[in-house]
Amino acid sequence: MRIYEGSPRQGWEEVLRSIGAFVDRERIKELLLLELDAGFILQGMAVPAVGARTESEMTLVKITRELPDEEVAELMEVAEAKRGTATTDTPHAEISNYYEQAMRVIGAYLDLNKPRDVFFFEQEGAFVLRLLMTGAGSAPAGHQLVEFTKEDIVAMIDAAPAQRDKAARESGSSGETVA
Repeated sequence: MRIYEGSPRQGWEEVLRSIGAFVDRERIKELLLLELDAGFILQGMAVPAVGARTESEMTLVKITRELPDEEVAELMEVAEAKRGTATTDTPHAEISNYYEQAMRVIGAYLDLNKPRDVFFFEQEGAFVLRLLMTGAGSAPAGHQLVEFTKEDIVAMIDAAPAQRDKAARESGSSGETVA
């Protein structure tokens, strides 16, 4: 990941998980996320805050936010501070933190594939990613499209705790795995 080179925060999994938690808190959906040299552009449709609104005021509002590196770091610190406070150890896509969990598993996928540049959008729980991949050997770099249906994401979320436990056992870690 370009923006975190030389920083202890080099994992897509944690970066996207933290942005996903922010998206859940802000009640944003239909996401578009574009990586910049110094952060991200996040665009989506926001649900107005709960309050004394009439039915006609309850329409979705398009928002665009720049998330500079410093704000992403703050989001990561907030998310880390909340670790272990969930009511269940096994996340599921039907709970209120869908984007946190969905973006976390997408981040894990990105960590495995190590793209140079990331752009993605989401609609109704499905994600389409455009990744700039480095070429192997003398092969040129090129863009690759990857699609995850909502069913794919739910299956990845459901499988994630077992995969983390397996990775911890293989690395010899005796620490507890937290969802």
